Amino acid sequence: MPLFSTRPNRRPRISRSLGDTQLAKVLGKLSKRGSGKAADAELIAELLDETGDDWDLRGHRVSVLAGAASGTGIAETWLEREPDDADALVFHSWTTLVRALEERRLDDTDTLITRCHRAAELSPEDPLPWVVLLGTARVVRFDHKDVDALWRQATDRDPWNREAFLQMLALLSPEEGGSSASVLDFVDAVRTRIPANAPCAAVELTAAVRQYQGLLAQGGMRAMTAGQLFESGHLAAALHQAAALWPKPGFFQHAAAPADLNVLAYALCAAGRAADAHPVFQALQGTVTPWPWDVDGPAVQRYEQHMAKAERGRQGGIGGG
Repeated sequence: MPLFSTRPNRRPRISRSLGDTQLAKVLGKLSKRGSGKAADAELIAELLDETGDDWDLRGHRVSVLAGAASGTGIAETWLEREPDDADALVFHSWTTLVRALEERRLDDTDTLITRCHRAAELSPEDPLPWVVLLGTARVVRFDHKDVDALWRQATDRDPWNREAFLQMLALLSPEEGGSSASVLDFVDAVRTRIPANAPCAAVELTAAVRQYQGLLAQGGMRAMTAGQLFESGHLAAALHQAAALWPKPGFFQHAAAPADLNVLAYALCAAGRAADAHPVFQALQGTVTPWPWDVDGPAVQRYEQHMAKAERGRQGGIGGG
């Protein structure tokens, strides 16, 4: 799958598929057919079957489709027809998690856990049942030892699983009952081991952007000086390396690479380095993800504003901040 196009820049637009053409086709058919039909479940089943054991691509497709199908009845229809199908179990569990995270509650934790364990039995090499359970801990708040065990189960199967890292990052965050110190400890523990082009390579910048947005939300002096977060220590080095490497064609191969490039573009602009974000915007070809742009306005509008600032900065030969 080509991650970055060589055609002229396209008008910015929200993209759920992130360039995955097969996923985009399924999403389009789901929206046309309506909700809860067996044909929709068959479409998803066929796509996941074709994905095979590409765990990165599988995680991307399941997460996107679960978000699209949550509340439609598609997952329920599939599981009723094939109660012992690993894909059906994982997909239903993920749609349940999507709703639980939106509502910040889970009505039947035991059933979700049972289904994830059953999926793990049916497909022992698949990290996704354990990733869903990590996400479940964000709502139910498992014991630390249990969370560590889930983390090991997921990463033993796929050491750089992007979804696992993002679920853990959210779980440890102060917004979800953790702390800034816990996030920093986690990032410090993993950042030196992660390959530069791994699917989870953006975990440090993702944590930093969330911290930056938290400072902005506080207002006052903290908001005014929030951009300084990117100027010191390991984070400055990480941002510099990402700006140099990530936009290069072929550097990233994981399915959600455009989402990580959105984080990089945002971080560079937040750091007052808009001109350095220009190659990132070019690589994105207008592919916009809602977060991180939507915290202070419509995502596409904010993306366009920062892209224009990056272009002005490039033409002026300055940072553009």
